[in-house]
Amino acid sequence: MGGGGGGSDNYIHRLAMDDPIPWYKKPNLRAMYLLLFPCVIGIEMTSGFDSQIINSAQLLPAWKAYFGNPTGAYNGILASALPLGSVIGLPLIPIVNDTFGRRWCIMFGSCVMVIGTLIQGFAINGAMYIVARGIIGFGLPYAIVAGSCLIGELGYPKERPVLTSLFNACYFIGAIVAAGCTYGTQQINSDWSWRIPSLLQMAPSLLQIAFVFFLPESPRYLMSKDRFEEAQNVLIKYHAEGDPTSEFVMAEIAEIKATLEIELENSKRSWGDLIRTAGMRRRVLIGSLLGLFTQLSGNVVISYFLGDVLKLIGYTDPSFQTKYNLGNQCWSLVCGVSAALVVMRFRRRTMYLTGILSILAVYVAWTVCTAIFIANKSDVAAKLSLFWIYAYSPAYNLCFNALTYTYLIEVFPYAQRARGISIFQFWGKAAQFFGTNVNPIGTQAIGWKYLLVYCCWIAFEAVCIWFLWPETSGRSLEELAFLFEDKEALRAERAVSKSIAHAETSIEEHEKV
Repeated sequence: MGGGGGGSDNYIHRLAMDDPIPWYKKPNLRAMYLLLFPCVIGIEMTSGFDSQIINSAQLLPAWKAYFGNPTGAYNGILASALPLGSVIGLPLIPIVNDTFGRRWCIMFGSCVMVIGTLIQGFAINGAMYIVARGIIGFGLPYAIVAGSCLIGELGYPKERPVLTSLFNACYFIGAIVAAGCTYGTQQINSDWSWRIPSLLQMAPSLLQIAFVFFLPESPRYLMSKDRFEEAQNVLIKYHAEGDPTSEFVMAEIAEIKATLEIELENSKRSWGDLIRTAGMRRRVLIGSLLGLFTQLSGNVVISYFLGDVLKLIGYTDPSFQTKYNLGNQCWSLVCGVSAALVVMRFRRRTMYLTGILSILAVYVAWTVCTAIFIANKSDVAAKLSLFWIYAYSPAYNLCFNALTYTYLIEVFPYAQRARGISIFQFWGKAAQFFGTNVNPIGTQAIGWKYLLVYCCWIAFEAVCIWFLWPETSGRSLEELAFLFEDKEALRAERAVSKSIAHAETSIEEHEKV
């Protein structure tokens, strides 16, 4: 397998990769990375928390009794209200993100989620609970889209893919906290057994509200608003540790400026830009399919309806289900972080194809074992099914968890990045809404045979990835802005080379002085 970071002819990327000083020995960069966790990287903890709130709440007798023992479609809408709210909120995200900046967009989304969480925790009936989850869902993509953009645009090129991969891995921190909290509160013989975990869902949003303005704004956003000096100061402070004569930062500033000028000159900053050229249409297709694939690869079955899946293979004890679920979330965190840390070692297509083929193999094996148990009541088949559910996690994390935001930030250029990630979110949340409504009906209606549907769909995903996914590793964001546009790429290369040459001349003159 080829190394993900090698093979680039990009001057700036080579300078970053050849930098011998690790990030933890750079005080300014280290401080920014440590702030990124509570402010931005932890945003996906809310998504993970939510999946386990629903998954674990369905195992709590008090929750079932309070909402009238929900099954079928009613159970589905209780879970799917959040992605429905996300779909409603998506059209305005690029306007807020590109007009007011990444940090204000995160702040807005986090405040909305806190309001929704309070209503959810004090819900007095099913309708109020559903509305509350819709409000949380409305705010969540504002924070996710802006946060993923900010990570990619602030990170030093050498660590950027790892940072954007850790963004999704934090999903499992929220899931573990929710699963563990619900396991503890199941001992409470009152409604507070589900109200306490519901209220704790606001914790990640409170962290973002408290810390987000300690982070610098995206230098690319600042340059797009003609705030060149502010952008330059951010890059000098964090990418050059305060050295204004740094060869890397001078070249980086020149490349960002030249690329943005070409991008914005050809962009109307509207949704229409996404279908204006063949290159953008392909980006939209990839973003849309990635949204579908991240939610329709069988993960929603495990994340939201694990209790139903375990009942199929004879494990009906709520205590066992809760422990197994908590263990699965801890294992998933290990797999997610491990996949994020190796993202620089392998090419993007290699990781995607290895991951999706592994998911297909796991799902086929799981389906066979479940069918054998139902036919013969085989204890071995039941235990193997438990194994395959755990085996799903490393396969899924290798591609859809570790690479999702890394790949989206690389595929979409700055001018359309927020809209591109919003498109991904739209199809992802729509697929999640579909899955959370259809999965309980499917498992009730045809049992284990419902897993066969996923086996066929996952095979289709593998074919799409093989034919459509381009390789993006080993290049700077500015170089990738013209991934599908040959003429613009040539023009940008000339403009950037000219700007870099001018920057190098400036450095030499400064040194002479």
